Amino acid sequence: MKLLVDIPDQRASFAMEVLRSLSFIRMATPLVGEKVKLWEGLADSVQEVRLHRQGKLKLQSAQDLLHEL
Repeated sequence: MKLLVDIPDQRASFAMEVLRSLSFIRMATPLVGEKVKLWEGLADSVQEVRLHRQGKLKLQSAQDLLHEL
């Protein structure tokens, strides 16, 4: 399983030490810069899809999106 954890910058080095010290952690790699923005954008998109499926959000159709271009 993969796990994404949001840790304040001032505590990140300590958190990475703790994660790397655990024998069952295979890999602990920090995300920085553009990768963070990408993950945040993907998380927002997934949340919008969930809300749409629940009927709580109306999404724009692909055809309407193409007409805007």
